[in-house]
Amino acid sequence: MSKSGVIGEIAMELRQLQQSFDAFDEAAAARLGLNRTDLRCLDVVLGEGPVAAGRISAALKLSPAATTTVIDRLERAGMVSRSPDPGNRRRVLVAATDAARSAEAEIFVPVGRAGAEALRVYGADALAVILDFLRTARRVQEEQAARVRTLLESRG
Repeated sequence: MSKSGVIGEIAMELRQLQQSFDAFDEAAAARLGLNRTDLRCLDVVLGEGPVAAGRISAALKLSPAATTTVIDRLERAGMVSRSPDPGNRRRVLVAATDAARSAEAEIFVPVGRAGAEALRVYGADALAVILDFLRTARRVQEEQAARVRTLLESRG
């Protein structure tokens, strides 16, 4: 197969990979009784530990009011708790609850284990190429998201 043919195959696999990520997120959100935005917020909280609402807003690209609504829903669902930041009385930290950690163990930890197991067949050099590719793909996606946002802003 030609180089351009392989690039085309990679592009198709990436589209299908994105669809598989979406399908997993849909299933995980449904299992937890959350919507996709709530799931994204929970991912930030699980990944970063107690986190300020402003950090969540930035990570999810939501307004402060929308972020508060998401945190409210997650708190009602028993997935997060709020507590004052000991270093800044005006700031509240959002932390994962035991229920969120249980959900992480049930739903997300097995995915990480399965992925790590699948990667064990590759040598160190191949893993370095895979890591470089993933970083490059993420950079391209972030650049393209910014480009599309600019298009959106130029319309309105």
